[in-house]
Amino acid sequence: MTSRRQFRRSVLVAAALALAAFSTSPARADRCDDVAKQLASQVDGIKVNFKAANIVYLAHPSAKELSIGCRGKSYSLELYAKTDRKFKPEFLDMVARAGALVFTIPKPDVVTGSTRCMKRMGILRGDKVSMRFRRLNMECTRTKTEASIAVTRGKDE
Repeated sequence: MTSRRQFRRSVLVAAALALAAFSTSPARADRCDDVAKQLASQVDGIKVNFKAANIVYLAHPSAKELSIGCRGKSYSLELYAKTDRKFKPEFLDMVARAGALVFTIPKPDVVTGSTRCMKRMGILRGDKVSMRFRRLNMECTRTKTEASIAVTRGKDE
């Protein structure tokens, strides 16, 4: 009698676990949307504009363009920001805050990496600088009127 009850109980438990595993979960927002909402709530001045494909476009007073990209060919996350050629400290501070939240690393590391990248552009190294700092790939470019930084993390990291 007891073995029959134990068998029945184990079958019921297994059925309940199977039902829980195969039941539909509620719809969740994309990771990009979650990161964008987190940035808007934690960094002063950032506003979410719109989402197109896997890119969320943001707005900030110190940046001409600001966006977060999710799941590209060679990266899992990307933070892109563009400003005037003569960038201000407020721009680097905003990039550092956003990068720290997006890539979940300490803000001083993002400050150091983004500052180095932006300041390396010039006569000796040219208008396009690529560097790697603390498992982040940084690419800084400038034209006659604008400067931009793209911070990415590879898919395998």
